[in-house]
Amino acid sequence: MTTVLIVDDQALHRFGFTMLLEQHPDLTLVGEAADGAEAVRMTAELHPDIVLMDIRMPGMDGIEATRRIVTSGSRSHVLVLTTFDLDENAYAALRAGASGFLLKDVKPDELVAAIRAVAAGDAVIAPGLTRKLIDVFSQKISHRSRDQERRLASLTDREREVLSAIACGYSNAEIAAHLHVAETTVKSHVGRILAKTGARDRVQAVVFAYDVGLVRPA
Repeated sequence: MTTVLIVDDQALHRFGFTMLLEQHPDLTLVGEAADGAEAVRMTAELHPDIVLMDIRMPGMDGIEATRRIVTSGSRSHVLVLTTFDLDENAYAALRAGASGFLLKDVKPDELVAAIRAVAAGDAVIAPGLTRKLIDVFSQKISHRSRDQERRLASLTDREREVLSAIACGYSNAEIAAHLHVAETTVKSHVGRILAKTGARDRVQAVVFAYDVGLVRPA
């Protein structure tokens, strides 16, 4: 059972998401919040598996709310939904710790699949945003901090190779085929990469890879 907290300042949007969740027995709505501050408070109280987060809200916006939820150490994963296809919003949401970024015109079955994927520890980004995000990352790469240097140095050559492949968008199966190893071996590498880099999921691992310059736009 996956528990979900809906965060949106528009009551009609919250109603639509609620109706969608009710059609799936494995998804349970545990609460609704109308702004970022309420989202942070309710996440701390309810510990939902997924926080379905809007970005533009009065008061505390979704990006700041995401940042506070993640830095609090919460086990909840944030899936950002927004009407606006803006590169900076996607970049800021992922840097804040979101595990996914989708547009609100996503099809219902795709949203449900995304919720399940994030709950399982995976991550999702709206089709069409990947190229834009890479362009934004390329403009923002700066000198590595000492902490980033330490985390990067902790990776083995093979782990760096796997992380680079993840950052290029390859699946575990594709990485396994390229490296001529079992998919379970790749999963083990991914687990160690997340632990060593301090990334919550694959999206955060990709953010790290671009931040430290391990990969750059083609």
